[in-house]
Amino acid sequence: MGMSAGGAKASGGGRRRRGGRRGGAISEINVTPLVDVMLVLLIIFMVAAPMMTVGVPIDLPETQAKAMNSDTQPITVSVNTNGEIFLQETPIAIDEILPKLQAIATTGYSERIYVRGDTAAAYGVVMKVMARISSAGYKNIGLVTLQEQEK
Repeated sequence: MGMSAGGAKASGGGRRRRGGRRGGAISEINVTPLVDVMLVLLIIFMVAAPMMTVGVPIDLPETQAKAMNSDTQPITVSVNTNGEIFLQETPIAIDEILPKLQAIATTGYSERIYVRGDTAAAYGVVMKVMARISSAGYKNIGLVTLQEQEK
């Protein structure tokens, strides 16, 4: 009687071990959700990338100058056809240019500032904007143009 009880226990224990292996944790990584997330992010960035440019519609003049490489987001001041002035994409009065530039400049007066003037914008307005920036002490002022297209 003692042996039969022990023998039944031994065989039952063997079954439990085999059953434990089937129900244990899976050690393989499932990459399908990772791929799904990455594809969604790729689509989002492909759609959003064209929208990250400066949003003030300006018809820039064309020149033969070469394109400049820029690692950081530059500070841009734009003047449109109607003489309205924009700091990045925000409309701004000409008297507010100096305090706003001083507030957002990260490297002081060595910060590079780009001026974008529409082809049909009044020359005097663009020069007033550049004079305000220059009188504030900024020395790195650049004019933004488009490269000429060969005809």
